[in-house]
Amino acid sequence: MQQRFLGMPGGAQGLATSALGLGCMGMSGMYGPSDRSESVATLHAAMDAGMVLLDTGDFYGMGHNEMLIGDALADAGFTRAHQRDEVQISVKFGAQRDPAGNWIGFDARPSAVKTALSYTLQRLRVDHIDIYRPARLDPNVPIEDTVGAIADMVKAGYVRHIGLSEVGSDTLRRAAAVHPIVDLQIEYSLISRGIERDILPTCRDLGIGITAYGVLSRGLISGHWNKEWESKGADFRAHSPRFQGENLDHNLALVEELRRVAAEKGVSVAQIAIAWVLAQGQDIVPLIGARRRDRLAESLGALDVTLTPDDLAAIERAVPKDSAAGDRYNAHAMASLDSER
Repeated sequence: MQQRFLGMPGGAQGLATSALGLGCMGMSGMYGPSDRSESVATLHAAMDAGMVLLDTGDFYGMGHNEMLIGDALADAGFTRAHQRDEVQISVKFGAQRDPAGNWIGFDARPSAVKTALSYTLQRLRVDHIDIYRPARLDPNVPIEDTVGAIADMVKAGYVRHIGLSEVGSDTLRRAAAVHPIVDLQIEYSLISRGIERDILPTCRDLGIGITAYGVLSRGLISGHWNKEWESKGADFRAHSPRFQGENLDHNLALVEELRRVAAEKGVSVAQIAIAWVLAQGQDIVPLIGARRRDRLAESLGALDVTLTPDDLAAIERAVPKDSAAGDRYNAHAMASLDSER
């Protein structure tokens, strides 16, 4: 597996990791029902392929995702002390849900930071987390207080690195003044390029890496989605503007343009979309949301795709910047994103 570096290259606060990470959210019901045995097999296949960065959130499936990863690590023998450092675990915390699964806010107070971490360590059955980050900016808590509390956990040995998620440039600078920030986790894909305006340059000024989620826009630009598939129930894509009505028609038309470019290159739509994100900089690590081994294998094939300047120009013509229809979240969720302000 190719490697990339998050954080300041060569710095003590940086992290060498795999060029692709595995986003595990979809294994815990966020995209509808999933198969437990296939999820565990996919986790094992990812680790076998050298994909050492595993990303989760303590609110994915109300802790289910962390327990699933804990089981997979235990099965693979990765809880033994001499093997723990062969895998890197990134955890988001702070999102609050009620017993029915509804989203009810964020809590990133210092006491909540430390309480959430203690539960995470138990569910994962590990003694430390490699990257710990608030899932969103808590509007009621200064980012300095949240980062300071995580920094206490770094000093205590329970956390190795501090990350952030979906925050803007001002928050990045304030956080980095308290403690080095290894990465910003944020949506970045061919049809979600907002970070290019200000956030990505700020990260590079501060020596902060990017772990990019949604590189296939939750399956929308994977080349496998079609109009006949309907998101229902617990699948939150049912409420995503990009998957609805005329927006979906428009966005799938973009995918067909991209499919022509991919066909000329001899690769799949998913592979060329992932390769495009990889080509945007060595400080960017795409998170692949595969929950099946066949989708994982397809995604790993992106590492073998080299995009020439002509290829990149063709991709830009097929999917121009800001060409997607619809926001990436519904209005309520968009309002909670510091990165969108």
